[in-house]
Amino acid sequence: MKHFLKEHLFPIIMLIIGAASAAFSIECFLIPNTILDGGVTGISMMINYISGIALSILIVVINIPFFIIGFKALGKRFLFRGLFSTGAFAMFLEVFKGVDTVTNSELLAVVFGGVLLGVGVGLVLRYGGCLDGTEIAAMLLSRKVSVSTGGIIFMINIFIYITAGLLFGWDRALLSLLTYFITFKIIDLVEQGMEQARAAMIITEHAAELADSIYERLGRTCTFINAEGLVSGSGKTVLYCVITRVEINELKRIINESDVSAFVTISEVSEILGNHIKRNLLENKALDEKVANE
Repeated sequence: MKHFLKEHLFPIIMLIIGAASAAFSIECFLIPNTILDGGVTGISMMINYISGIALSILIVVINIPFFIIGFKALGKRFLFRGLFSTGAFAMFLEVFKGVDTVTNSELLAVVFGGVLLGVGVGLVLRYGGCLDGTEIAAMLLSRKVSVSTGGIIFMINIFIYITAGLLFGWDRALLSLLTYFITFKIIDLVEQGMEQARAAMIITEHAAELADSIYERLGRTCTFINAEGLVSGSGKTVLYCVITRVEINELKRIINESDVSAFVTISEVSEILGNHIKRNLLENKALDEKVANE
């Protein structure tokens, strides 16, 4: 029962709270002052302003292709929590649509709207959900190119805000960009990092098995370090792997599903020098070697 509450019920409750906070920010702070969010939500808000189609419908419809892609890469649990949090977000958008505007002050809307949105999105991300499909696309694309997930998301949002400036005026675009920076920082505080890398150290006697699973499901390679415990003695191996924060939940699932003994620590990485090896780099290297041999 305790395991069920911790692993399933509590995360669902936090996903609901996060979705409610984000929806309240959108409907009661941002929309009344024509301030846009980034990603899918920002695109949906622009279409809503122009066409009048319900924002809740647009967010669900536009997100669906991204969740299908995410399901193939990240599994059933991600799909469930992503669809659940997005559905809750859409529902709360309809609930808060009838609530009076909190403030007509653009400055207050930017600050408090950005904070509430950041808290909501941060909670959803922390507990394995997702409100914005562009993050899924950026994470998967970052495995193919040398640009980080955060960098890809930033470029997408800059394009969205430029479009908003052309449609609604540059003052709206600048206010939206300021809101994005506030939201980004709050997400960093709540979720402990939007794109900041994490270093995972896994001490286990089944290093090869775990390393293969991590490579297969995350596209990340591990460094093997021989280790010896004070009590357990030799035979231990430390796997060292650098991942992004969106991959932490998947790493935990890999370890839990492997049913092997492992001691895991995850810490922040302040800076990375050099190129981190990803799956596509290894595959390209292997292809080059094959061509050279032929």
